[in-house]
Amino acid sequence: MPYVLGVDVGTTRTAAAICRLARVGRPDVEVVGLGGPGGGVASAVRITPDGEFAVGEVGDPWLTATGFARRIGDEVPVLLGQDWVAPEDLTALLVVWVAGQVADREGEPAAHIAVTHPPGWGAQRKELFQEALRHAGLTRCSLVAEPLAAVENHFAAGGGGDVQAVFSLGSHAFSASVVRRSLDQPPELVGSVEGHDHPAGVDFDDAVLGHVRTTVGRELTDLDPADPWVGQVLARLRFDGEAAKRALSALAEVAVPVHLVDGVREVVLTRPRFEDLIRPAVELAVDTLVRTTTAHGDPDVVLLVGGSARVPLVAEVVSGALRARIAIEAAPETSVVKGAALLARRVVEGPDAEPEARETSVLRRFDDPSLRFPVGELGLPDDEFAAPPPRPPVDITPLDLPRRSVKRVVRGLKPAGSRRSTHTADDEDGR
Repeated sequence: MPYVLGVDVGTTRTAAAICRLARVGRPDVEVVGLGGPGGGVASAVRITPDGEFAVGEVGDPWLTATGFARRIGDEVPVLLGQDWVAPEDLTALLVVWVAGQVADREGEPAAHIAVTHPPGWGAQRKELFQEALRHAGLTRCSLVAEPLAAVENHFAAGGGGDVQAVFSLGSHAFSASVVRRSLDQPPELVGSVEGHDHPAGVDFDDAVLGHVRTTVGRELTDLDPADPWVGQVLARLRFDGEAAKRALSALAEVAVPVHLVDGVREVVLTRPRFEDLIRPAVELAVDTLVRTTTAHGDPDVVLLVGGSARVPLVAEVVSGALRARIAIEAAPETSVVKGAALLARRVVEGPDAEPEARETSVLRRFDDPSLRFPVGELGLPDDEFAAPPPRPPVDITPLDLPRRSVKRVVRGLKPAGSRRSTHTADDEDGR
């Protein structure tokens, strides 16, 4: 059955969702399980000793690349094993892997793929990523800003409002955006701020660990981090601390286990104490949201998206700062990827979903030359323009770094632990 695919490559996790084009008896959008906790997979690419590549597995730091999705546009490549690989090529490789996994499950490749990107990306980053996706064989692919996807998902679920504020809080990233959307018009991004230095979910985890360290005292702080056993204890403590943070979204208190030499000690953490620890960080993020919306008027609704947005304190502080309805799904970490799949379906099912030729367009198609540089049309005759004066020559010495293209990465490696997908992008395009 034909379908379209949405892919959300986050800093730490990657998610996927599909929309079936023949929707009789089927839900509009389905989140696809990729084998990791919560249905997603870790945004990591690792080279195995056999020369294959594994996605979602973090191993030897020398052979593992992480955090590359947010580095697209950075001229410094990522060292993966003995090869230098551009961040956009690694991200494209991850999207190829996701598309292959879904194609194996569905029995055919997606008719179209929509990949999300941060709202602050300009034309250069988009072009770099589009080029990498093309080189990887994904030619039926579009890019969509994360807040636009979140708003599309909101409308598909029956939500309304002409002006939506999108408060996105993930594990490592935060952004505040304003989107205009009506029933007969596609969403338009009118303002956005990315808080690169803002605390996010990982900082909430650190707050939990700080509480545990303070409670346990020297039994924990005096441990030698160079001891391999201690490293395992601290890694397990961070995992349990993150689980405690998630549990406090529904429970009044949790007990965080600490594995010490003389046994397991449990540290109790209540929700009020946890909220006291993270309140300054949440209030800072909400202040940024308020400043972002000020220039565009009060929003009709505030969408809370991202895994860390499920913390009850977030909705409490947002509702106290803005006179708007608060909307959050049961699984806010999937709001963006579901919206991406819905927008991919609009591209396939009708011309009315085509984006306008503008920088803030919802989608940008590879196969539409008019959208390569979406600067719009001035409607002026050619004789109104004079040729610019010639520019003096400039000698530029390029930075000579060895780089392995994504073509070589895809051809030289195969997925570890599974057969290579037979549903390639070349098959899709008949080449």
